[in-house]
Amino acid sequence: MFGWNKKRKTATARHILVADEILCQELKDKIAAGEDFAEVAQEYSTCPSSAKGGDLGTFRERAMVKEFNEVVFSAELHQVHGPVKTKFGYHLIEITQR
Repeated sequence: MFGWNKKRKTATARHILVADEILCQELKDKIAAGEDFAEVAQEYSTCPSSAKGGDLGTFRERAMVKEFNEVVFSAELHQVHGPVKTKFGYHLIEITQR
């Protein structure tokens, strides 16, 4: 078997994806004020993961686009990070496990 693949880190995260940076910041403010991340994701996120409250499950390092990957594998756990701009739009990201 190829051992190199096993050495790649894994993480579990959820996110909210929107097209507009201003909206992304407004949603981050709502969550900071006490609104539930999963409920905000279900209402606003344009990603199919919105049906699961933004949950992306567990994935390996470098499985996501570079900007997203950098946040997930370096930022603090259980904090809402963003807006993070990628080719898909603007993300709020919460890393739940690494």
